[in-house]
Amino acid sequence: MKIRSNVLISLCLASAGLSAQATAQPGTTPSAAPTAAATSTPGLIPRSVLFGNPERASLQISPDGSKIAFIAPVAGVLNVWVGPAGKLEDARPVTRDTNRGIRRFFWAYTSTDLLFLQDVGGDENFKIFRVDLTSNDVRDLTPFETIPGADGKPVTLPNGKPLRPAARIESVSHKQPGTILIGLNNRDPQLHDVYKVDIKSGQLTLLQRNDGFAGFMTDDDYNVKLAVKQTEDGGSLVQKAAAAPATEGVDKWSDFVKVPMEDALTTNPIGFSKDGKQVYMVDSRSRNTSALVALDLDSGKSTLIAEDARVDVDSTLIHPTENTIQAVSFEYLRPEWKVIDQSIAADFDYLRTVAKGDFSVTSRTKDDNKWVVSYSLDNGPSRSYIYDRKARKATFVFSNRRDLEGLPLVALQPVVIKSRDGLDLVSYLSLPQGSDADNNGKPDRPLPMILDVHGGPWARDSWGFNPQHQWLANRGYAVLSVNFRGSTGFGKSFLNAGNREWAAKMHDDLLDAVDWAVKEGVTERSKVGIFGGSYGGYAALVGVTFTPEVFACAVSVVGPSNLNTLLSTIPPYWQPLVEQFSQRVGDFRTDEGKKFLDSRSPLNFISNITKPLLIGQGANDPRVKQTESDQIVQAMQAKKIPVTYVLFPDEGHGFARPANRISFYAVAEAFLARTLGGRVQPVGDDFKGSSIKVPAGADVLPDIKAALPG
Repeated sequence: MKIRSNVLISLCLASAGLSAQATAQPGTTPSAAPTAAATSTPGLIPRSVLFGNPERASLQISPDGSKIAFIAPVAGVLNVWVGPAGKLEDARPVTRDTNRGIRRFFWAYTSTDLLFLQDVGGDENFKIFRVDLTSNDVRDLTPFETIPGADGKPVTLPNGKPLRPAARIESVSHKQPGTILIGLNNRDPQLHDVYKVDIKSGQLTLLQRNDGFAGFMTDDDYNVKLAVKQTEDGGSLVQKAAAAPATEGVDKWSDFVKVPMEDALTTNPIGFSKDGKQVYMVDSRSRNTSALVALDLDSGKSTLIAEDARVDVDSTLIHPTENTIQAVSFEYLRPEWKVIDQSIAADFDYLRTVAKGDFSVTSRTKDDNKWVVSYSLDNGPSRSYIYDRKARKATFVFSNRRDLEGLPLVALQPVVIKSRDGLDLVSYLSLPQGSDADNNGKPDRPLPMILDVHGGPWARDSWGFNPQHQWLANRGYAVLSVNFRGSTGFGKSFLNAGNREWAAKMHDDLLDAVDWAVKEGVTERSKVGIFGGSYGGYAALVGVTFTPEVFACAVSVVGPSNLNTLLSTIPPYWQPLVEQFSQRVGDFRTDEGKKFLDSRSPLNFISNITKPLLIGQGANDPRVKQTESDQIVQAMQAKKIPVTYVLFPDEGHGFARPANRISFYAVAEAFLARTLGGRVQPVGDDFKGSSIKVPAGADVLPDIKAALPG
C-alpha cells in the first residue's frame, strides 16, 4: 500500500459528494435512507437521498484478507465499521465520531490496526488516529495542538486562535507493518518534517527534517530517496539523496530531474521499483500528455511504460509488494485501462463482465490474491465486490446507496464542445427525465439550464454518478459541466492555456459552452444560471460581474471574490508552492501583479451585478477564508445590491455535515426556482440539525426564512 501526500495544491471543493442519507445505531446494520416516497411531489427525489450520507462506502480489505472495513453511519454520523471478510452482517463500528464523520481511513499492514484522519470544523488541520481492533483502543498519534513561533509562543490565526498542526500520512509499508511515516508541521507551520511513528505506542522518531522542500519520497524500507522543491520560475526540482542519512535525515542532495513550470502539474514521481533502482514518474517533459515512465536513478535513463496522445495518465495499478506496474488508466470521456502486466489480463477481461459501469481496483491483499473492485454508474449507485483471483470469481458485497434504486435518475452524456480558438472542451450534459423523447441527446424543447463549474481549477469533471447533476435535472433543469482550459488530464498545453486566464479565456470557455447549448436547442439565452464551488464559485461571481448579461442568476459556494486577499492568506503549508500560484494566477507580491489580480477580482466589479446571487461559505475554510464572502456581501449591501448569504459556523471548504449540505441545497433550490422556475421540494425538516445562518437576503426567499432555526 503506497500512500503519498499530494504536493499539487488545488482549490477544489472539499469532498461534499458523499451522498445518501442513512442512520444506524451502534452494533446494528446501517439502515436504508429515505426513499422518494418521503416527498409528496411525484417523481421528486428528496435532497436527503442525494446529499445525505451513503449507506455504506469505501470498502477495503485487510492486507491478510481476513477482514473488511468500510464507512457507514452511526446515529447519522459516518464512522468506520469492521467485520470478517465474507460476513458483512457481522460488521460493527470501531470508531466513535459524533460530529463531522470520518471519510479517510487506511489499513495498517498489521491487519489488526486501522488509521484514520479527522480535522476540527473543516479547518483541514488533520490529526491521525489509530484504532487497535484487538483492544478497541483509539489513539491520537499526533497529539499536538499548537505550533511554537520564533518567540516560543504559539503561532496564532488572525482571529487570535492558535494554529493547529496539519498532519498527513506519507507512507505505509508492508516491510514495516507496525509503523507508518507521517508528515507534521509542528516545528514550522510552512514545512512538514517526516516522522516514523510506532502505531502501538505512539512514539514519534524524526526521520527527515524539512529545510524547504514541498515533499519527500521514501522506499518500502522507509529510506528517504527523493525530495521535491519549488523553483523560482514556478517549476520544480527533484533531488536524490547524495549521502547516508544524518541524525535528522538526509542533508546532502544532488539534482536528479528539473521540471519546467509548464510541466510542474503534469510531472511528478509516484513510486520506486522493488530493487529501488528505478523511480516511476508521470512525465510530460518532451511530450504534451503525461506518460508513465521508469527513470534509472543512477543514469537518469527513461523507459516508457504507457502513454495516450489524447490525455494524461489518470491512475496506476501497482503490485502491493513486487512494485511492478500492472495496469494504467487514461480518461478522455470515460476511464480506459491499459494492461501492462499480462498476468492480470485475464482478470481484467473477467472483471469487465461482472457488472455494468466503469470498474476500479480500490483495495487488495498483500499477496494480491483478493481485490476490492468498485463499479461506478452515472445513473445509479456504485457496487463493490471482492474478487478472488484464484477462483476467478467476484462476490457482491454492497451497493453504496440502495435508496437510489428505482428512482428517476438520468444519464451523464459526454459531449465535446469547441472553444472559440479551437480547443476541445470535454463536457457532460444531463437532461431531465422524459425531456428527450427521440433520445438524440438534446431536449425536445429548450429548458432552463445550470452551468455547473468544477473547482480546482486544476481538476476535471468526469463521467459517473453526480448528485448535483441528478438533483438539478430532477428539478427540471438541463445541466452542463465543462472542462475549461486549465483543467487537468488533457495534456500540459490545455492546462497551461489557463495560466493567468482567470476571468478571461477560462471564462470564455464557459461562455462558449453556453453559446453551444443555445445553438443546439438545449436552453434559451435568458434561462441560464451558473453554479460552482471554490474555483467554480469564483467563476459564478465572475459570471454576474464580468458578464452579467449572460447569466440569469448565480450560486457561489466558497468562491474567492478578491484574488489578492485569496493568495495572500493561503495556508502556511502551501508556501513552498507559492510560485505555482504566482505563475498560474498572478503575483500578489508585486505592485504590477496586484493590479493585474485586481482586474480579475469580482469584488471590484460589483456595480455590474444585476442578477440574483446566492453565496455559501464555511466559517472555518482555510483555503477560501470567510473574508472572501464577507467582503463581497458587505460591498453589495453598501451599494444596496441584493444578495443572499448562507454561512455555516462549523464548516470549512465545502459542507461535510449532511444536515448542512441538505439545508444549503434547500436554499439553493428555492433560489434557482425563483429565477428559472424549476420544481421545488418543500423545506420540511431539511434544516433540522443544521448550523445554517443566513446573515443577508433571507427576505427574498419567504419559505426559507420561515423555516430557519430560531
